[in-house]
Amino acid sequence: MFEIRFHGRGGQGAVTASKILALAAFMEGRYVISFPFFGTERRGAPVTAFTRIDDGPILLKTQIYNPDAVVVLDTYVMTSANVKSGMKNGSYLIVNTEKEPGEIDADHRTATVDATRIATELGLGDRTNPIINTAMIGAFARASGIISRESAIEAVKSLSPRNKEKNAEAAGFAFNETRLGWGN
Repeated sequence: MFEIRFHGRGGQGAVTASKILALAAFMEGRYVISFPFFGTERRGAPVTAFTRIDDGPILLKTQIYNPDAVVVLDTYVMTSANVKSGMKNGSYLIVNTEKEPGEIDADHRTATVDATRIATELGLGDRTNPIINTAMIGAFARASGIISRESAIEAVKSLSPRNKEKNAEAAGFAFNETRLGWGN
């Protein structure tokens, strides 16, 4: 089983990203489960969402404490929560930032992408609240290889509430622009 934990702030789309990832894996014939965890339910508050992917039925319905991948939509969350808590040796850390992977973490397979820039350039959201979650799905696909670029883009088109083509473009651009902190 491959377990993914998303960290973001309310309104950034961490829950939707978790659902999009689950759909992409489902489209590839995998079993999936996706669910959120809310602390306080308000815009800007920390939000965590979870996705499990497996080749067989998934019976486990708990939070993910030892993720195979952590996706961080906003580096601000890294200052207020221990997003790396429970990460296994060899886990992926995928972060929305301008920084290079080595500037973020040297202990995990770290990948970075400037999803904020991609969203802003495509006109997704606005400068103060860009829609970054769909770009992060592309970054996840590139870094982990758990889902294909094509499935990521199709799932984004399917579940994006609006601007389906631009959101799909964001996922594709992020896939291409994700910087990997390990040799590939």
